[in-house]
Amino acid sequence: MPVLPDAKLFIDGQCRDAEGGRTFDIISPWTAAPVGKAADASAADVDAAIAAARRAFDQTDWSTNVALRVELVRKLYDLFDANRARLSDLARHEAGAALGAVGRAHVDMAMDGWLDYLTVFPQLKWEKDYGSRTGYGFETVRKAVYEPVGVVAAITPWNVPLYVNVGKVVAALLAGCTVVLKPAPNTPGMGAIFGELAAAAGFPAGVINVVFGSDPALAGEMLVQDPRVDLVSFTGSTGVGKRIMEQGAATLKRVFLELGGKSAKIVLDDAPNFAMECAQSILVFHAGQGCAVHSRLLVPRSRYEEAKAVLAKAYAGFGDNWGEFDNPAHIMGPVVSQRQMERVMSYVELGQKEGATLLAGGRTRPDKGAGYFIEPTCFVDVTNAMRIAQEEIFGPVLVVIPFEDDDDAVRIANDSQYGLSGGVASGDLERAMRVARRIRSGSISINGGMCIAGDLPFGGYKASGIGREWGLEGIEEFLETKLLAWRQQ
Repeated sequence: MPVLPDAKLFIDGQCRDAEGGRTFDIISPWTAAPVGKAADASAADVDAAIAAARRAFDQTDWSTNVALRVELVRKLYDLFDANRARLSDLARHEAGAALGAVGRAHVDMAMDGWLDYLTVFPQLKWEKDYGSRTGYGFETVRKAVYEPVGVVAAITPWNVPLYVNVGKVVAALLAGCTVVLKPAPNTPGMGAIFGELAAAAGFPAGVINVVFGSDPALAGEMLVQDPRVDLVSFTGSTGVGKRIMEQGAATLKRVFLELGGKSAKIVLDDAPNFAMECAQSILVFHAGQGCAVHSRLLVPRSRYEEAKAVLAKAYAGFGDNWGEFDNPAHIMGPVVSQRQMERVMSYVELGQKEGATLLAGGRTRPDKGAGYFIEPTCFVDVTNAMRIAQEEIFGPVLVVIPFEDDDDAVRIANDSQYGLSGGVASGDLERAMRVARRIRSGSISINGGMCIAGDLPFGGYKASGIGREWGLEGIEEFLETKLLAWRQQ
């Protein structure tokens, strides 16, 4: 029986069905059964959304009316705030969020980030004075002005959909852009609510548009290839990010890419709470489905056996305290889909073939329900050359790798195509800082410091992406620089 309202498209100010009334089922990760229906957008629907966004940018004052933008973005926040219970339902039924995770990354952190955007936005500089310069016998006065880039395609994933949707849409709107939001097929409702509440807030037609469909590629590829779209902001896999760069090249489209990660947490030998640092590294929050999770745990070889014993105890202690839909203490539920479950389990099988040792987990758990449950899993006796140490698994699978000294820890951490996040734990802050500065990654937590928040820039090095989201830098991603120079009379 459906428990979610139908997810409608939002095009040119109207919530509506897809062309021909086509729909697809929204599948619950908890039960593998339909929990709602979503409009299945056609190419014509996507084209209409792009055209609406283009008109709204070119033919209205949205790009120049800063006061209106702030007023409506704040009003939209208030409407989302009043709908937190519904946001929780969407996170749980669509993305498989456990109840204990909703109040963190899924809803509360997204809403806090929205407020952070509104807080930092007044710091944005719309002009920069370059002074005057004399040349060719006369004086020239120079000034840069910053303007919205235009129409933005926001292509978002299924793991923490509200958080990523807010990160892209709110920043683009504040910058003065118009938006076509394309959420993942698994989580269309968390995109559809943007359209529904934008209409209630009184946004001008075409400023926000939302399209989605059963085909994961159709709408995204149209957005990437269409010359009417000026910028693509994408969060997802590195493979898809590369394809977006390739397809966007024909129109020299600007791209912001927040991609995969295989982040390393380094626990140094002088960490005052060595056992706690290891125990807290078990990868269970939202079943490990996060790009910035620390999925590689690096520990000194001199304390490797100690670390393994601590982790075995930690996983045993965590036990079966996960996977109950209505338990507010649970932070781990199922993975999002059958496809994702099969992918994760293929890595569990691969790790054993590569010679790693299963310290904990490694099984699907049909006893938890008909959905896509994989128990918390940990591999030890891992070398960094193994595929389970190099490739993003995106599931509840931790790999534990020994290192010889600080130089070796840095070498292992950097021996990755990714560079999104990471961590260092040490009793010596200066030592931890030296190690952290040598890691090629976009954000590093030192001794548990919170390096991801709505007022901070977030993004990666190497195959983890291009550009920064959140904070003032996240809004600036959606601006162009225009230089004005005039001859002094």
